[in-house]
Amino acid sequence: MKILALTSIRSEYDLLSSLFFKLHSDPEIDLQLMVGGAHNSPSFGLTKKDIELDGFNVLINIESLLDADSKSSRLKSASILLLSATDIVNQYSPDLIIYAGDREEVMIGALLGGYLSIPTLHFFGGDHASDGHIDNPLRHAVSKLSTCHFVSTKEHESRLKALAERGNRIHNVGSVALDKFSEINPNTGILNEIAGNKVDRPSALFIFHPVESEMDIASEVVCDSITALIEEGFHVFVGKPNSDHGNTNICHAIGDMERKTEHISVYGNLSRESFVQLFKASKLIAGNSSAGLLEAASIPIACINIGERQRGRYCTDNVVFVDTDKKSVINGIRKIKDQEFVTMVENIVNPYGDGKASERAYRLIKTIDFQSLLLKKEDPLLYVK
Repeated sequence: MKILALTSIRSEYDLLSSLFFKLHSDPEIDLQLMVGGAHNSPSFGLTKKDIELDGFNVLINIESLLDADSKSSRLKSASILLLSATDIVNQYSPDLIIYAGDREEVMIGALLGGYLSIPTLHFFGGDHASDGHIDNPLRHAVSKLSTCHFVSTKEHESRLKALAERGNRIHNVGSVALDKFSEINPNTGILNEIAGNKVDRPSALFIFHPVESEMDIASEVVCDSITALIEEGFHVFVGKPNSDHGNTNICHAIGDMERKTEHISVYGNLSRESFVQLFKASKLIAGNSSAGLLEAASIPIACINIGERQRGRYCTDNVVFVDTDKKSVINGIRKIKDQEFVTMVENIVNPYGDGKASERAYRLIKTIDFQSLLLKKEDPLLYVK
């Protein structure tokens, strides 16, 4: 069985890495990766090197990311990826194309599969946030173009059915992103290793990505939020933002904060192992990363989600949503430090899964007849209640 997996950014690659290892080790499967986007950009860590270190076979490396930090650059980058990949994918003729999430590159995977008559498998379909970000309608559009779906929760399964996807196309395996938390052990020295010196405060992980509706205030939000965490007694480990439009101003704000205080450590791209160990060593995660909603409960730690991004997304009670002003962030920090809240978080169960999803996904990939599901003939009108 020939499988082509698409990957364009470190965060999305690590979501599927546990599954990739299982597929790669199977002698009956030829797993090849199509590597594009931020993976091939020095500005974002040139993370294709990490894929090479993992030992996976790379069918094609595509330098598709325009490092322009504009609205149009994401669309242009996606078009480069599609144009560069089409002939090679057609020649390789895989039995299945795999992709995950809600970035523009997954649309390329869906289009390649649809127009080249190759079955496709979409991970994390049916998820939804009410923040108005383009990622949400794109995720749903990709689901309609995809052959099958491996979803994380019952709610996601129901949402896909509401989009008129047949039940035999949908499999609730749990989130494959959680497997790494059971596979990677804690490291008591990780904070000092990343900081480059002794960290004598409790640590907070901070990740803030650009959002169109908050573009004008993003720098202020980042500075105020980091300041609030420091004032409340934390050493803040700050991850640089993704390649979305607006990342430059956020990076500048992070750099300004780094020069002002010793209680901050900034990182670009960490290895999978180091990031999970940092996550496990932190007392909380703040910002607007999906990791706070989807993964923090597996440790478990609290999440303070700042601003509009991720609003309305399914999560459990360890997540506190706050506005972007400094006072709201401080109130959120004080809420999660309350002993009653701490006790609640210690006993929480992650609704996204048990850390064994990759094995379930692997076994299903081995048994599903994807070719028989390729043609999507179902009429949405038949699903109207």
